[in-house]
Amino acid sequence: MASLMENLIEVLNAECSEYEGLLKLSQEKTAFIIKGDLDNIQRITDEEQEWVGRLNRLEKKRVEVTTDIANVLNKDVTTLKLTQLIKLLNARPTEQKLLSDVVERLQKVVYEMQLINERNGELIKHSLELVEFDLNLLQAMKTAPQTANYNRGAYNAGNTYGAGYNGFDAKQ
Repeated sequence: MASLMENLIEVLNAECSEYEGLLKLSQEKTAFIIKGDLDNIQRITDEEQEWVGRLNRLEKKRVEVTTDIANVLNKDVTTLKLTQLIKLLNARPTEQKLLSDVVERLQKVVYEMQLINERNGELIKHSLELVEFDLNLLQAMKTAPQTANYNRGAYNAGNTYGAGYNGFDAKQ
């Protein structure tokens, strides 16, 4: 049982370290979203996929270790939670403290990840709204009404607002 607990603590520490690295990437991504730097956003997204792959492997390992612990304790693995496991370790205060610390650290970093991801999602949403607004503005310029200028024959001689605009200007 002791080696299983050591394995669990080791896996949880590794997961926590991976999440902390992923958190740093997400914070870096926030700055690039604000700047609108698509190349760096793509680069970070690719790196995030690698981190997520490592996290998935660690998660599978954690499930295996937790299943082994549940079998030794004769508990149902689907209902066994880490907080329950911490309470069951009253006889082993050292392992209980180590497990408690790593679970607390993991909860904190996952919470921070959630906040950063929500913020990044909102920033992306606002960026898309701005792009949509700009596109609508450009389309409206093409279909703007004419000025009310008439010549002597009572024909409309007015110009259309935005008529000189033909689309994308690469010089800008």
